[in-house]
Amino acid sequence: MIDWNRINELRDEIGPEDFAEVAEMFVSEVDSSIDTLRESPNFTTLAEDLHFLKGSALNLGFAELSTLCQNGETEARSGHPEDVDLSKIVRVYESSREEFLSSALVKGAA
Repeated sequence: MIDWNRINELRDEIGPEDFAEVAEMFVSEVDSSIDTLRESPNFTTLAEDLHFLKGSALNLGFAELSTLCQNGETEARSGHPEDVDLSKIVRVYESSREEFLSSALVKGAA
């Protein structure tokens, strides 16, 4: 679900204090995007919305979420945004977020 090697690399590259800031910003931005997908998805911009989420997820090691967003982006770009399983994307984000935020690695970054 989460690529902990990527998280360790990022933390080592930018340092614990900056990592905590990046993690907080990531969660805040992605929470907002996920809320939109959950409550009022816009099928006209779904491919772009999923592209944003994919990149954010990939940067912070949310591997499964990134893959789901990539698949959804491809589906939306092929003209079938209504076929994207948004509820699965939301569920995977929520469980990944919980695992990420409960990690000693993340808690120790602040």
